[in-house]
Amino acid sequence: MTQNKVFSLLGLAMRAKRLVSGEFQTLDAVKCGKAFLVIVAKDSSANTMDQFERKCYYYEVPMAQFGSKEELGHAIGRADRSSVAICDEGLAEAIVKQLPKESFIGQKTEEINGED
Repeated sequence: MTQNKVFSLLGLAMRAKRLVSGEFQTLDAVKCGKAFLVIVAKDSSANTMDQFERKCYYYEVPMAQFGSKEELGHAIGRADRSSVAICDEGLAEAIVKQLPKESFIGQKTEEINGED
């Protein structure tokens, strides 16, 4: 159920044009400070995972590992996607609430959920 909700919110973000997808656009959104949340597919390569983990840590953007490339692409109406960035703070917060805590990488879950 929660997984469907996350994918629905990703589709909503895409329709609202508040989501970018693909490695280059996602990295650009992180570097420019536009990304509020990055989601990387679980079946992404180790190199891709490492690259996003380092960039998200440096730019202090929460990162989660969730779904497969096929599922992420299907949720946003595109071909397989290894990564997406949510560029709307409200949508990012709604998605964070739905993601399992163990899916977050590189930051404490308490920091992501606003708990200190």
